[in-house]
Amino acid sequence: MVNIAFFSTKPYDRIWFEPLGEEYGYRFIFFESKLSIETVSLAAGCNGVCAFVNDNIDGDVINELADIGIETIYMRCAGYNNVDLEAAKGKIKVLHVPGYSPEAVAEYAVALLMTINRHTHRAYLRTRDFNMNINGLMGTDLYCKIIGIIGTGRIGQAMINIAKGFGMRVLAYDLYPNPSLGVEYVELDELLEKSDVISLHCPLTKETEYILDKRSFDRMKDGVYIVNTSRGGLIKTEDLIDALLVPGKIAGVGLDVYEEEADVFYEDRSNEIMRDNNLARLMTFPNVIVTSHQGYFTTEAMQAIAIETMENIFAVDNGNELVNEVKK
Repeated sequence: MVNIAFFSTKPYDRIWFEPLGEEYGYRFIFFESKLSIETVSLAAGCNGVCAFVNDNIDGDVINELADIGIETIYMRCAGYNNVDLEAAKGKIKVLHVPGYSPEAVAEYAVALLMTINRHTHRAYLRTRDFNMNINGLMGTDLYCKIIGIIGTGRIGQAMINIAKGFGMRVLAYDLYPNPSLGVEYVELDELLEKSDVISLHCPLTKETEYILDKRSFDRMKDGVYIVNTSRGGLIKTEDLIDALLVPGKIAGVGLDVYEEEADVFYEDRSNEIMRDNNLARLMTFPNVIVTSHQGYFTTEAMQAIAIETMENIFAVDNGNELVNEVKK
């Protein structure tokens, strides 16, 4: 029997994966703990592990997994920047879910943009107390504004389609441009200088880490909106905070990811003192919204993630072509 250890398990994971495991005849063992060097031994006796975005799968964890007989790491997400692929090479196969519902993330990015632009989060809190004063809640039309989209993979393409529906002009930057999209590709500096809105949709790699830093913020026009639903490490948080302190520089920021999110996101920390000073400072800005990496979280996306993860497991189990394998 195929045994898979699931780490970072939440109730909604079990809802989707348990029925599929029974259907396929696989045994799933669910752990709430993150995969790390301290918890890796929980996977003993299994053929593979199923991990998520904030699990720590560094070289030491890879070696321990290999030592206890783990053959495959199944990432139930698109990203794999938390996996040491160099250490895994020749030891453990790594598979991911490259495209579960790009529309889900793109639609959420637009939701963040609309919220920070039109201040609907602040209006909601006011009107609940019957404060109907709209002073300070003025936004701006998105029609005819320039949106700079960094990363034009599946999610970036979905974002392009939505932006065009708003009547926005789209500028795009990608290390590997796709001429078939019919958008205007420009160099990164030009995108930063011209865009009224900047939305991040690229993976986190050595080339894209801190793609938005002090230099980037300095090049942006005043009153820019920034949305990140991709990976927290694309933005250098300390530099973002400094830019937010410059009057008129940044109109609003919507973050569904954060570079130090691993020990905070997906957990209830409401009864604790927030010891992450940068995250605590971000929460003090009235023009910043931080959500807990939920852009993908729709019924359609969860179903697609479960099904494609199962297809990855089935492919390994039956010696089929591993179309979703990630290699160094």
